[in-house]
Amino acid sequence: MKKQKSMSILAATFALSTLLAGCGGGSGTGGQSATPQPSNNSGGSTGGASGATEKLVVAVVGPMSGQYSDYGSTAKAGAEYALKEKAEAFKALGFDVQLSAQDDQADPKQGVAVAQMLISNPDVVGVVGHATTGASITAAAQYEQEKLVMVSPSATGSDLTEQGKQIVHRICARDDQQGSKAAIFAKNQLNVKTAFVMHDKAAYGQGLAEEVKKQFEKDGVQVLGYEGVTAGEKDYSAIITQILAKNPEMIYFGGYYSDAGIIVKQAREKGFKGVFMGGDGYDSADLVKIAGAENANNVVFTSTVGDIGATEDGKKWITDFESATGNKVGIFTSFGYDSMGVMLNGLEEAIKANGGKKPTREQVLEAVHKTKDYKGKFVNVTFNEKGDNDFASVYVYKYEDGKKVFMGEAK
Repeated sequence: MKKQKSMSILAATFALSTLLAGCGGGSGTGGQSATPQPSNNSGGSTGGASGATEKLVVAVVGPMSGQYSDYGSTAKAGAEYALKEKAEAFKALGFDVQLSAQDDQADPKQGVAVAQMLISNPDVVGVVGHATTGASITAAAQYEQEKLVMVSPSATGSDLTEQGKQIVHRICARDDQQGSKAAIFAKNQLNVKTAFVMHDKAAYGQGLAEEVKKQFEKDGVQVLGYEGVTAGEKDYSAIITQILAKNPEMIYFGGYYSDAGIIVKQAREKGFKGVFMGGDGYDSADLVKIAGAENANNVVFTSTVGDIGATEDGKKWITDFESATGNKVGIFTSFGYDSMGVMLNGLEEAIKANGGKKPTREQVLEAVHKTKDYKGKFVNVTFNEKGDNDFASVYVYKYEDGKKVFMGEAK
């Protein structure tokens, strides 16, 4: 459902008065209404030393319900944790920075509706999100009109930052980086010589598959077929039979874990013993549940997020986060945390540049865009002119006996 930009005063007032409750990492329900709903925050009072602070709102947007809820809910949990750590510092500056979480259900149309609602709220000064590429692209067109800056933790589609929109930023790698490095890794490290490439016809999955196909052809890996399938199907046996007849060493599927799990399961049941590969859309324990632990063996995927538990500092952060929030660290918890860190750093710089007064959205945009050598907990950030992060990297994982195993950086 698509809301008009000009909302009623009553609706806007209601949106301003409600904030996110808790940080929950649950998957929610897929039957939620398509109308974006304001949510409640459990944050404390707004009293500073003088008894009054001025409210600022940072939104976190992604799929909080439905089959892709892992992405939005884990990013939200990390973002909220980062905001809580900085809340008192902002109160000392005279501002109560609150979080508003919104569910776009990974739907481009819903992304527009959420964006229009956020734009109508004058206290919203930035957006951490959106989590998926399709919703990010449509929402960005709305934010651009009002100079409302966004910092995505996870939208990897190359087109997102190629459309010339000033408000768009992301801390993760692009699909042209992820796809090309995946193909290079498959050839050089997995010794793949033949592959069948498929995708889910969506912005993320197809974009990733196209980059893999392009790199395979450049490097001499034989692409035996390239096909799109419809996401959400329960039976992929027809395309699987077509693939197995060509006997590829690898099947690369650009898409999300919900479809990948079914494809893996059905292909294994038909006798495919080769390597499956995909992107960060595979990074969910649900893929193993859907495919079955044994079937998921030899499923390899790239990710824009490294192994955050590889260092003692990272292990301590995981322990502290889980103890403080009651949530397990998920796929985009760390990048939700660092995306909010980038946003809050820009907001603080904008406040200072504005003489301690509430900055405009354009001032916050300018400060965020100037981010250089920001030392995040998990990724450093310098935005180039397009809004891409100069420090973004690609990593490789595999599933082994039902568990995710880190394989290293893809180079």
